[in-house]
Amino acid sequence: MLAGFLLVVGLSVSIQAVAPKSAPPQDSNPSQTSPQQKIDPEIAARLLKVKRIYVESFGDDKESQQLQAMIINALVVTKRFIVTENKDKADAALKGAGVEKTSQEVHAIGEATSVGAVAGGSSASVNGSSGSASGGFIGRHMGTEDSQASSVAVNDARLAVRLVSADGDVLWSTTKESKGAKYKGATAEVADEVVKQLMHDLEKLKPAGN
Repeated sequence: MLAGFLLVVGLSVSIQAVAPKSAPPQDSNPSQTSPQQKIDPEIAARLLKVKRIYVESFGDDKESQQLQAMIINALVVTKRFIVTENKDKADAALKGAGVEKTSQEVHAIGEATSVGAVAGGSSASVNGSSGSASGGFIGRHMGTEDSQASSVAVNDARLAVRLVSADGDVLWSTTKESKGAKYKGATAEVADEVVKQLMHDLEKLKPAGN
């Protein structure tokens, strides 16, 4: 009996020795624990000090000139920056390139109604040497059709910009694309998005409590 007891204890110890250790729980969403990319502290400090901006030309074509004008307007509206046309007095220059294209969306609606009728008849009789016959047929058809077509101009704009210090260091950059503006011009939309992104990034760089 003592031998049986020792055998059971021996089996229990052996099982515990070979049992695999449970793996630590893994995060189902690694992105939540991965470190966020941070801007270089020196660049962040210099970017926060930018007050006066010079907006360089985006190109000689009409669309590029409109983009430049919209960017200038959006920067002025923030009241955070002074836009200067004297590059030597600027803390940084905003450089970039943009493109705008226009396409047409066509919408068509059609309705049709058709009504038809048909009838027919025939009779005949013979009596000795005389006979008579009669018959008839009538048909009607009426149809209406209505269709409408319209087109809407859709503008798309894409703009890539960078904010460059006087010594040539890139302090900030972004690329924005409009979502197909139908009522507000794509140029104004993408210019607003660029400046909003700049303001958002600056807000994140501010020290806590400021």
